[in-house]
Amino acid sequence: MTVASATPSSLPWQPVRQADATLVAQLAEGLARRIDEQGLRPGTRLPSIRKMAEQSGVSRFTVVEAYDRLVARGLVQSRRGAGFFVRARSGPLAAVAAAAPATLAPPARIDVAWLLRSMFRETSALGMPGGAGLLPPDWLDPEMVAGAVRAVGRSVRGHLVSYGHPQGFAPLRQQIAASLQNDGVPAHPELNLLTTNGVTHGLDLIARHLVKPGDTVLVEDPAWFVIFGRLAAFGARLIGVPRGPDGPDTALLEQLAAQHKPKLFIVNSAVHNPTGHTLSAGAAYDILRIAERHDFMVVEDDTYGELHPGGAMKLAVLDRLNRVILVGGYSKMLAASLRVGYLAANPDVLQKLADLKMLAGLTSPELGERVVHRVLMEGQYRRHIERVRARVDEARQRCLKGLLKLGLTVHHEPHAGMFVWADCGRDTEVLARAAADRGMLLAPGTLFSPSQAPSTMLRFSVTIADHRGIWADLEKIFAQTGPGNQ
Repeated sequence: MTVASATPSSLPWQPVRQADATLVAQLAEGLARRIDEQGLRPGTRLPSIRKMAEQSGVSRFTVVEAYDRLVARGLVQSRRGAGFFVRARSGPLAAVAAAAPATLAPPARIDVAWLLRSMFRETSALGMPGGAGLLPPDWLDPEMVAGAVRAVGRSVRGHLVSYGHPQGFAPLRQQIAASLQNDGVPAHPELNLLTTNGVTHGLDLIARHLVKPGDTVLVEDPAWFVIFGRLAAFGARLIGVPRGPDGPDTALLEQLAAQHKPKLFIVNSAVHNPTGHTLSAGAAYDILRIAERHDFMVVEDDTYGELHPGGAMKLAVLDRLNRVILVGGYSKMLAASLRVGYLAANPDVLQKLADLKMLAGLTSPELGERVVHRVLMEGQYRRHIERVRARVDEARQRCLKGLLKLGLTVHHEPHAGMFVWADCGRDTEVLARAAADRGMLLAPGTLFSPSQAPSTMLRFSVTIADHRGIWADLEKIFAQTGPGNQ
């Protein structure tokens, strides 16, 4: 008798007695395995809860939870009054999964959307360290984060099922305020701070508040590509200000501000993305003087600031949160999935941003904010940052040597951070396409400019220093895309 034609009572169920998993997980996984292997075909009725409990030697509660897990996974369907049945696997979801390509081919012209989709699809077995903006898990401290998650789970209980405060978890804001004050930023936890779902969310709130269709926004060139798309979605007119080792071209900034009357200027002060450079004191003062003369706001993106060894010039310190809105976060240094960031601004601007946050999503998830608070409270974060920074610095030096050996040019060595901005001497979109064919993600320079013009520059993550295979692939890619092969 085949399993497909067997009655529920005749199925050869074995009691679940393994010691390395819970009884619920064992029972659910055993049934899931039989469904996947077609031992239980679509339409087969599972034994009743009572009979399954008797045959497996477990309680009825265990069977109920195991069946519920199978329902949640889409493997089993519950029919009121009839029992549980194996679901057919040929629905729309199965078709989509079967049709999904293992890799994502670049479009006719590489754009930001393709790069982001590729990053999240994990098309490379190596985690795509060439172009992704994340540090590998083993460079961070997952156990520190997991320990904080467990501690929060044991302590909060009822608080997890209620809304948090719209401005963010108050103890975390107090910690952020203390840290910023220690750096010289006059941030009050109630008047000047708002938590966000990461830096991207913070920049989105600022754009929603300050930018209307047709407004001019000045951005650095090169700069972080995601903000270009976000501002364009609001109808902004983007104008790039060339970025050098000491900061933006302030003479051109003055000229553009006088001509276009911008609403704001977005700038990386410490550890610029993608070059790794940091503002000089002179450039910082010039930016603020120009902003005052031409009446525009300055957004200071401090995403990678913690990778700076110290002493970096912060615009928010000089300006005292008058025209400057400071944006920071913890995802890069703790965990990418821990979407916790913050905004620091003057009280009037902050209140408007808080209102927008409530209108868009009421509050930011308090669970993640409590986890970050726990990490900061236990005093491990400073030492953690020092360890990560040391590893990044060491990898950056090895990465620089490797890129120079390949014949690339680094016009100005980065001061700090996890990126190297290198001149490849050829159109890097061609390089990115060749890399994609090998399952490697590279970020061509065209994406980092608001003009989207062809570029010979390419952003490398220093994490490639630890992957021997990538260097061999890069050498082949450069040989494949050399002048004689284009």
